[in-house]
Amino acid sequence: MVQKRRVGTESSETRVRILDAAEQVIRDDGYGAASSRRVALRAGLPPSLVHYYFPTTDDLLLAVFRRGAEQSDRMISEALDSDDPVRGLWRFFIDTSRTALAMEFVALANHRKTIRTEIARHSDAMRTRQAEALERILGDRLAAQGVTAAGLTLLLAASGRALVMESGLGVIAGHDDARSAIENWLDQLLSPKNEIG
Repeated sequence: MVQKRRVGTESSETRVRILDAAEQVIRDDGYGAASSRRVALRAGLPPSLVHYYFPTTDDLLLAVFRRGAEQSDRMISEALDSDDPVRGLWRFFIDTSRTALAMEFVALANHRKTIRTEIARHSDAMRTRQAEALERILGDRLAAQGVTAAGLTLLLAASGRALVMESGLGVIAGHDDARSAIENWLDQLLSPKNEIG
């Protein structure tokens, strides 16, 4: 019988310190720099402790991604629970505070199947939740505009992602026009005169 290696607890302060350090290394130097030695140095801990909590690099990278995904989930929940959930969701999609980390994980997904699988699983679940909320909020208004809730979610996410990632690269041509067009369309969609029934 193969004995499973013991891993430190999820709530450990040391684990959080390692995750903070790994996230900072990824933001500053890219995912390729997130070795256990580099992360340990940033955290001020011996490399053996990084291995104790995260036996493989994939374990560490997945934990950083999952923690970021939980933060995004909270932000989306706050947006959807706000007084203006549709515009709140749009503001989430164009928020640049997570750009560097998101770009690193997209690049990493091209090289690591476990990361790609987790990103896809989380994205599908998040999009389903958003579509269900938009369907409840907008109902027949969307049908009258010829778009489904799932379609609107993807349009907002894709547009926001393009704006955020391009601006992170210094590309801004057409951004103000696209943002204005989307926000004007949302204004029309959410206008009281477009209420059905």
